Amino acid sequence: MSNIEISKSAEDYLLELLNKQDKETIGVKVFVSEPGTPHAETCIAYCKEEDDISGFDLVAGYQFPLYLEQKSLSFIEDANVDYSPDKFGGTLTIKAPNAKVPQVNDDATLEERINYILYSEINPSLASHGGEVSLIEVIDKETAVLQFGGGCQGCGMVDLTLKDGVEKSLIEQVSEIKKVIDVTDHTYRENAYYK
Repeated sequence: MSNIEISKSAEDYLLELLNKQDKETIGVKVFVSEPGTPHAETCIAYCKEEDDISGFDLVAGYQFPLYLEQKSLSFIEDANVDYSPDKFGGTLTIKAPNAKVPQVNDDATLEERINYILYSEINPSLASHGGEVSLIEVIDKETAVLQFGGGCQGCGMVDLTLKDGVEKSLIEQVSEIKKVIDVTDHTYRENAYYK
């Protein structure tokens, strides 16, 4: 049982593409870039002989070798790949409902735990104002450096949001964090929610 479902039309289309490649192309690989973040992208790429596929699982049952990235497995769970032909050549679609869902386990890094809170709790609230916040870095394992974007950048309420919302949540839920710093250039107010 694989984590991904590839429709017959998508399988046929991918096989057709593979057959047009050079002999060094040995299959198709699927992975998620920036998994568990709003920027997650589910990717399908050719797998070449020289590629390091030690971090991939070979999945049987398709007309070609399919390699799934091990660290992406939970993010491509329930993914669906389909192909719809049209007069312009067709469209290959990938729907991966779990690609952007943050996941954190017992051995998660400090950055992963912070990102989990940002993406699962804080950003959904900020999204109502067109805003978002992302982690830039962690300094000395106790200071989270954040950057606001969208409607938060240049917003007149950002200090309140930072202190009473973001910082409070992070300090309560991530015991190592003692301080939060905002490095956003708030002089740029073009998209600010409150000017």
